[in-house]
Amino acid sequence: MIEVTVIGAGLAGCEAAWQLCKRGIPVRLVEMKPGKKSPAHQADGFAELVCSNSLRSDRLQNAVGLLKEEMRTLDSLIMQAAEHARVPAGGALAVDREQFSGYITKALRQHPLVTVEEREEVSIPDAPVIIATGPLTSDQMGEAIAALPGISTLNFYDAAAPIVTKESLNMDKVFRQSRYDRGDDYLNCPMTREEYEHFVTELVNAETAPIHGFEEKHVFEGCMPVESMARRGLQTLAFGPLKAAGLRDPRTGKMPYAVVQLRQDDAANTLVNLVGFQTRLKFPEQKRVFGLIPGLENAEFARYGVMHRNTFLNSPGFLNERYEMIDRPMTYFAGQMTGVEGYVESAGSGLVAGVSLAMQLLGREVPLFPRTTALGALSHYVAAANRHFQPMNVTFGLMEGAPEGIRKKDQRQDYIVNRALETVREMKAALE
Repeated sequence: MIEVTVIGAGLAGCEAAWQLCKRGIPVRLVEMKPGKKSPAHQADGFAELVCSNSLRSDRLQNAVGLLKEEMRTLDSLIMQAAEHARVPAGGALAVDREQFSGYITKALRQHPLVTVEEREEVSIPDAPVIIATGPLTSDQMGEAIAALPGISTLNFYDAAAPIVTKESLNMDKVFRQSRYDRGDDYLNCPMTREEYEHFVTELVNAETAPIHGFEEKHVFEGCMPVESMARRGLQTLAFGPLKAAGLRDPRTGKMPYAVVQLRQDDAANTLVNLVGFQTRLKFPEQKRVFGLIPGLENAEFARYGVMHRNTFLNSPGFLNERYEMIDRPMTYFAGQMTGVEGYVESAGSGLVAGVSLAMQLLGREVPLFPRTTALGALSHYVAAANRHFQPMNVTFGLMEGAPEGIRKKDQRQDYIVNRALETVREMKAALE
């Protein structure tokens, strides 16, 4: 059986490699770490979670929850690792970063059909190949991709939130509670109106780290720096990541004016991250300004927030609905560089690319995930003509809707979810 080259051992590359080797296809997995790392990477293992440790909602009432369930149905390695490394996060799926990466690294390094090459790839190998070098693709590889016929590359900016040690929190001010009585997986730093307004004033006037070519209009909305949001108006954060709805401070019995939520970041429960606090503030400014948050006065930062430039392809007209190059058969792309946004979406694109290429090599019918599925909705978005193509999270709006006869919102959503899962179960049976 011919060997497939997979370039990049991020979430997308690892999922693609897994889907290939589980179908008997040998894989050569090329990863530049640990010898070379991008500005945002720190660890040596595969599938490093650079930004948040959350894979977002795990509820089927949310499109990303449906996407996860579709991937579980199709034996996703990323979903297996997430279940193994799960930490409490209310209705979300959050993981211990090291356990998550370690599970995936071990699964692929020990697989008899996977050969790992620790080196930087600087050119496009002959097909069959899956390029999953990520939004932080190295300069030389980026130039090789940009030289492909019919392509143009675009940029946006992404950011990561700070992580602090749990033991450094002032628990006399912090209380534990999830919104709307959905457990107690989150820690909350309550703010009065005066504390909130003082914090916002200091935040918008804090010194930011210069980033070459940075423009706020090129920041993906889901990763908007907290200081950029604050500049939109005094109450923007209070109705955004600092909203207090669904929370009640047990010390006062009342809903705070604003709340900064902290989410567990590791299985040992020694680290927490500031939810929604992506930032490009300079490190000393992060310590000063975030130290104004009640409970974080003496916070010890295990990792400061950082911001970096991401690159994605102008995929419509370049990739088809399977993430395959239209003009170069058996050359696939996967991950955030295709224009999907988010950990789960990136892994989902790797799953579709891996399954599709495996079926091609096995001489079998290549599946086309329809828009009635979350996986298919994303792949069709990437391929569809779009004058203003931008990175996109999965949403129910990308999926084919329910029949007009079903009028109630919850019934329409149930129909969409059940139809998607039934379709994926049927596809799985056909792929066996």
